[in-house]
Amino acid sequence: MKYLKLLILSLLTLPAVAQTTVKQDPAIKQLVDEVSAQNVESIVRKLVSFKTRHTMSDTTSKTEGIGAARNWIKSEMEKYAAASNGRMKVEFDAFVQPVSARIDKPTVLKDVVATLKGTDPNDKRVYIVSGHYDSIVGNVMDSKADAPGAVDDASGTAVSMELCRVMAKSSFPATIIFVCVPGEEQGLDGSAHLAKRARAENWSVDAMLNNDIVGNTHGLDNDLKDNMHVRVFSEGVPSTDLISRTDSVAARRAAAAISSLVGNGGENDSPSRQLARYIKEIGERYVDQLDVKLIYRRDRFLRGGDHTSFQLQGFTAVRFTEMNENFNRQHQYVRNEKGVDYGDVPEFADYTYIQKVARMNLSVLANLASAPASPQNVVVSTAGLTNKTTLRWEAPAAGPKPIGYYVLMRETISPYWEKKFFVTGNTYTSIYSKDNYFFAIQSVDAEGHESLPIFPTPARGR
Repeated sequence: MKYLKLLILSLLTLPAVAQTTVKQDPAIKQLVDEVSAQNVESIVRKLVSFKTRHTMSDTTSKTEGIGAARNWIKSEMEKYAAASNGRMKVEFDAFVQPVSARIDKPTVLKDVVATLKGTDPNDKRVYIVSGHYDSIVGNVMDSKADAPGAVDDASGTAVSMELCRVMAKSSFPATIIFVCVPGEEQGLDGSAHLAKRARAENWSVDAMLNNDIVGNTHGLDNDLKDNMHVRVFSEGVPSTDLISRTDSVAARRAAAAISSLVGNGGENDSPSRQLARYIKEIGERYVDQLDVKLIYRRDRFLRGGDHTSFQLQGFTAVRFTEMNENFNRQHQYVRNEKGVDYGDVPEFADYTYIQKVARMNLSVLANLASAPASPQNVVVSTAGLTNKTTLRWEAPAAGPKPIGYYVLMRETISPYWEKKFFVTGNTYTSIYSKDNYFFAIQSVDAEGHESLPIFPTPARGR
């Protein structure tokens, strides 16, 4: 909230000829307000009713097991798609998961994928929101015991499904994909399959939002009750730049990317970190009483999530998780032991909180899918010694035509962008020194939809 006020004050102090307005889009705000806590609760309780959604549980019953759960998810999404006038397609993306440490026999898994096709045929950008619908108990191989999985991760599945319902009737220039995946608890299997497919088919995935454990507001150990904060986990140096390459050219490029990013102080300015900052600004702009906490880690200690599958394929991805987790609820057999309740049951989920998280997701997806693409070839000139900063960039290749660009600026020790300058050209020279501040550029259209920011690459010859 304080961050948004600072941005607005920065804009209001600019000359009138170079001023635009940070504002809500009324149409997006209406969609945000349509996200229903009652619908979210209904989805969570229905998923819990299947008793277990273990990845290797029953696939033949109509009322129990992962097969019944995925069939229900698909049928619900197909109902939502009826409002899309044919623009939304719902399908199973089925594959055989081979034997692994947590899969004891070849198993058919099915991602549930609802694709809301963008209206601009020249705009290939794709935005993905996901939750995993499988669940487990204390023994990760126990496919028979009740595993309600209300918060982990019926809550994230409910976010993806509720956004599918609300957004199906709307149209956006870019494509939005609503996904529910299995196999997360067995090794990120469903998301790994989808991310590899996206890479193989050259999907232009601009951002992937993973919602995993977003329904609890009472933390274990610290006894904190908090329904106003959500964590967004983002990696620093991109995963693909840290992976050993066999191709010498690719290896040199990876080394150059790391050198440029880290050597110039940009270790906190990876694409995932830029997405996280964007989420904070947009989410807090549209959702009341929400404070998005940026966590500079890929994930929590000893844990992992489906966003990692996309990061490993070179895509920009983040994870949302509640602020204070209760580990008596996660991966537990349902029981009462010495007066303490264990188990991930729906009675302990906070549905108004899940509603907030879903609204944050929607505001981000809708703004990104409506905005121009990010500017291209963004550079900061290092042609000579100077206390000024010169930035240059090229217009985006896709999406609505921008009316201009925001130059973002912050001190090197600040986690957030502190100033926003609106410009209409493709060059900006600042009296602020590039040695003392970080900069980025984002496109903006006439309605105020903003692209993801691009951190500049040093360019000695320009």
